[in-house]
Amino acid sequence: MSKNIDQFNIVLAGVGGQGLITLGSIIAHAARMDGHNVRMSELHGLSQRLGSVAMQLRFGKKAYSPLVTRNSADLVIGLEAIEASRTTYFSDPKKTVYLINEFTIYSPTFVGRKVPTAKQSLNLVKKFSKRAILVDATERMRKELGFDIFAGIYLVSRAVQDGILPITQESLLKAIRLVVPKRLDLNIKAFKLGQDSKN
Repeated sequence: MSKNIDQFNIVLAGVGGQGLITLGSIIAHAARMDGHNVRMSELHGLSQRLGSVAMQLRFGKKAYSPLVTRNSADLVIGLEAIEASRTTYFSDPKKTVYLINEFTIYSPTFVGRKVPTAKQSLNLVKKFSKRAILVDATERMRKELGFDIFAGIYLVSRAVQDGILPITQESLLKAIRLVVPKRLDLNIKAFKLGQDSKN
């Protein structure tokens, strides 16, 4: 993996309980193992109440600040589809790729209104992105592993496999072992399922 990346900007979006902060830590460790400078900002929401949770992560030679600026995201990983659609401020239609989990929850924001579906959120994001991919990560993890908490590992593993996220598979696997030693066997299985996924 090239160490000559000037900067790669990632926005992670989801809701409390999905393991988003842990996922950001895994990506950060993997990027460091690949020799990159890493900056990360945790923007906590109501994590214990299924509220919005967001993180910004940057790595590369010119990653001086932890904050992703407007229209500068290279990758947005949405663990929850509605939360992913709320990140379009960071999108550049010429470069931003979205990897969105096909999962939505009830949100108090939509009291009295119909909650958008994951596909509706995807269609909104497509107006602001170079490429947007909807992945049934939650459903697949429930089916294969019995727990949906591993959807994030699956998505990041797929992003690396598909060449969307410029870190190595080896470093990602090492970072998973370092950050989440509990239930390591299931985390590794989620990683391998992401590697086996098709474009």
